[in-house]
Amino acid sequence: MLRLRQESTAPWTSRRGRRPATLGVMSPATLPAPVSGDEQTPGCAVVWSPQLADYDFGPYHPMSPVRLTLTHELACEAGLLQRPGVQIIDAPVASRDQLATVHTDAYLDAVARASEPLDLAAHDELISFGIGGDDVPAFRGMHTASARLVGGSIAAVDAIRSGRVHRAVHVAGGMHHARPGRASGFCIYNDAAVAIRHALAAGEERVLYIDVDVHHGDGVEMALWDEPRAITLSLHETGEVLFPGTGFIQDSGGTAAQGSAINVPLPPRTGPDGWLRAVEATVPALARAIRPTLLVTQHGADTHRMDPLADFTVTLEAQRAAMEILRDVADEVCDGRWLALGGGGYAVIDVVPRSWAQLIAVATGDPIPGDDALPDAYVAAESRARLEHGIPDEPGGRCWGDRVPLAQRRPWSEGMDPEDPLDRAIQAARRAAFPEWGLDPFLD
Repeated sequence: MLRLRQESTAPWTSRRGRRPATLGVMSPATLPAPVSGDEQTPGCAVVWSPQLADYDFGPYHPMSPVRLTLTHELACEAGLLQRPGVQIIDAPVASRDQLATVHTDAYLDAVARASEPLDLAAHDELISFGIGGDDVPAFRGMHTASARLVGGSIAAVDAIRSGRVHRAVHVAGGMHHARPGRASGFCIYNDAAVAIRHALAAGEERVLYIDVDVHHGDGVEMALWDEPRAITLSLHETGEVLFPGTGFIQDSGGTAAQGSAINVPLPPRTGPDGWLRAVEATVPALARAIRPTLLVTQHGADTHRMDPLADFTVTLEAQRAAMEILRDVADEVCDGRWLALGGGGYAVIDVVPRSWAQLIAVATGDPIPGDDALPDAYVAAESRARLEHGIPDEPGGRCWGDRVPLAQRRPWSEGMDPEDPLDRAIQAARRAAFPEWGLDPFLD
């Protein structure tokens, strides 16, 4: 099979005026000052409140809050929340001023109206804000439930910035489709974008947001399009075939923030090893060049092969490996200052609880081996949830993983296969994004 060696005949420079970047060669004057590990207490905050499950579109909606309650149940029964250094923090309701850093006043007013019983005229008006219909049906208390998700992400940022913890996990967060003036894709308020705005206002010099949900993180990208201190990097199934139909390699940020939006669209049916190849070929090099002071990641579980709303065939083993890669990136480039969010995921019993409880495990210490059996008390809780939701039992889901070992991946540095659609997509994204950050798409 034909392979292309990663060679370049000329040195690359970027429109940002930097030479190819590594951790050791960039001028200290151009980099954010790192936070000393001695100034922080190692540990991890986990955001939880039973009221997070109030974000509920009803019994027939794909985004059931059972995915949150079962994740919490599994984390508890596995002893993850009792690990040393773990702090449980509440999710307060975000204020209107905090929400307004991303969302328009007209939209905030519309969500408030949707939170009360509606007449037909009000329903018709709200459709223009993306509220109503099957994706984002109005429900009583919509504003408070949605603002609580945002408040959890803000509280997580504050816990990291205060030095109480290095890491934080908020599995109810990650509502990455919400736009400044419109609900979209089951998302009402964009907690990730608000939290990043909050972090920047509080003094963070540069925030890197990495989204590994199967769907493009369009709302976060849009909210931060013109913000050069916030860089969004989304790896997703191509918008040519999947909602929201955005996230192409040429979408690179506003005129004052060129290079701040990075997109890695991948072909349908991308599997676990190819997906991890895409992560490894893009994320570490870009993170080293960007040098954020805070890493925010979104871990939609809908890349999984059982998810009903997308077309990837990723496994729990691959999702865990991606979590570990992102944790290690945070440790390397920003002294471990890492906020991990949930996101999409619609195999709400079969996949999401195992994926997100594993995220808590990775953030709080060692991951759980995929062959380990799930705790008996959790299996009982899961069985009750299946009866309540009419979801048949999956005997193969009695352990933490899918029992599908990952293959030995060939490093990207050994070359790409030009006949492979996945490799072509990865290289196209590298060619579009790497030069903006002083990287050579053939050599770095």
